[in-house]
Amino acid sequence: MEKVSIEALMEHAREARKKAIAPYSSFSVGAALLASDGSVVTGCNIENAAYSVCCCAERVALFKALSEGVRSFSAIAVCGGRDEEVPCPPCGVCRQALAEYADAESFMVYTMEASGIFGMTLSEYLPKSFSKKELK
Repeated sequence: MEKVSIEALMEHAREARKKAIAPYSSFSVGAALLASDGSVVTGCNIENAAYSVCCCAERVALFKALSEGVRSFSAIAVCGGRDEEVPCPPCGVCRQALAEYADAESFMVYTMEASGIFGMTLSEYLPKSFSKKELK
């Protein structure tokens, strides 16, 4: 499988953002999830008048990948905003969902910043996460 660059991963997120359904917030978000095998699964945010039914782009990408049998991930790129891209890190729910299926110490989260693409590990975004280890 061809290695996907960070820039290419962010471009997948930008393309996914164009498919967002955000009639209430007008805040469109796209995400591109990089599987360990090099494949990329995208997602966009999907809003609903009953706000609790909404789903973030990151979880859409994650759930699409999981539903197709993908179980190992190395990175995600996220971009969002109303008119222009703004820093858009995953929300707490998405961080928790990603932590269930990715190695938080090595899984990278990339966002767009004014200076370009910024990356941090998931464990930096979600220190001391709750996981299946606590359920044992």
